[in-house]
Amino acid sequence: MNKLHCISPIDNSVYVERALAGDVEIQSAVDSAVGAQRAWRCTPLAERAAIVREAVAVFTERKEQLGEELCWMMGRPIRFAAGEILGFAERANHMAEIAAEALADIHLPEKSGFTRFIRREPLGLSLVIAPWNYPYLTAVNAVVPSLLAGNTVLLKHSAQTPLCAENMVAAFTEAGLPQGVFQFLHLSHSDTERLIRAREINHVAFTGSVAGGEVVERAAAGRFIDVGLELGGKDPAYVRADADLDHAVETVVDGAFFNSGQSCCAIERAYVHEQLFDEFVARAAELIRGYCLGRPDDPDTTLGPLVRAEAADFVRAQVDEAVAGGATAHIDAAEFAEDRRGTQYLAPQLLTGVHGGMRVMREESFGPVLGVQKVSDDGEALELMNDSEFGLTAAIFSRDEQVAVALGERLETGTVFLNRCDYLDPALAWTGVKNSGRGCTLSAVGFEHLTRPKSFHLKVEL
Repeated sequence: MNKLHCISPIDNSVYVERALAGDVEIQSAVDSAVGAQRAWRCTPLAERAAIVREAVAVFTERKEQLGEELCWMMGRPIRFAAGEILGFAERANHMAEIAAEALADIHLPEKSGFTRFIRREPLGLSLVIAPWNYPYLTAVNAVVPSLLAGNTVLLKHSAQTPLCAENMVAAFTEAGLPQGVFQFLHLSHSDTERLIRAREINHVAFTGSVAGGEVVERAAAGRFIDVGLELGGKDPAYVRADADLDHAVETVVDGAFFNSGQSCCAIERAYVHEQLFDEFVARAAELIRGYCLGRPDDPDTTLGPLVRAEAADFVRAQVDEAVAGGATAHIDAAEFAEDRRGTQYLAPQLLTGVHGGMRVMREESFGPVLGVQKVSDDGEALELMNDSEFGLTAAIFSRDEQVAVALGERLETGTVFLNRCDYLDPALAWTGVKNSGRGCTLSAVGFEHLTRPKSFHLKVEL
């Protein structure tokens, strides 16, 4: 029997072992979901929302246990791990709160003799494919609004975080969700592709790499179903001459190094006005040197390992190439005792003397490295920020909101931040452009991708 093995980045031990679903189990889950959807779509929205809120309550009661599991499965420092559970609750509860308005019929202006409205109908069965880096926050974006819209859901989590799928389904089941409405499957890549092609699947939400998104698109080709893709990022920050420097340094560094940089919306490149550049670099380097790299189950650790050694070596190669090409590394890895080449424990790094031709400024690093480049004005910063195949978020640090909005209108990105970064407000649409994906989750707009419009044109006077 084929199995998945979750290898903990803490010590490379096998933390979780699970059997992969076989053909019979997969078809049984699909059939159960299709059958359950007929009744679930007719369940009053208020009842669906109440179940979601109860599931959130069950889930958050277990935040310490769930946080410890996250620490061992994907390496987030234990002092931060439970925070993801609170973020899950924030997003889920917000979507339950706005669902009635977001899913309400659209009534058109009165027309004599006619009744006209547009109803939002559920798509049917949604397949959610979630990654390991923020396994609960990425999954909740699609799972909860899909359930609220009247769809049933199959959840396939990364082999790195299999317990997350099990925990989510368990919480919803305990909250009273009917059997078959929300299920998980542990799947191989080939079986995941086969499931995407199954006629019963009406929607796919995928969060992961660009290469993974391409596989999903190919598998869904010709099916004419909605496919939502949240892919990579190489998100920039611009620190204008009028920025609050203390705030900019603290926020950019946190946005770059939280979760060891393993976030699609992490700050991976910074453009700093020449008037602030030297001071920004000095303060950022000092702050970065204060991180504590170590085992994430140690409460003193503030920077955990990357998910696997290969990921750390990829970042090391980017840094080595940049330095060989003339960049300056401001952090001495020797200051971080846990850093060892060939392992997943990687010291943070700050680079200057970088340019857009370097891999570290173009490829998604997904690790604790930040390249900082000097700019002379808004125009140069804007050109460099847009010079990327990605477009997920972009952050501007300035005291001038009007200028920031004007710049934001010209940025090729899904979200524009002012004086903050690396945060998803559930009231706002979460989306990307270019190779960062397509579709939308969160906000009232996100529900549009989980329903189909049906127009009613009724002649009532004969």
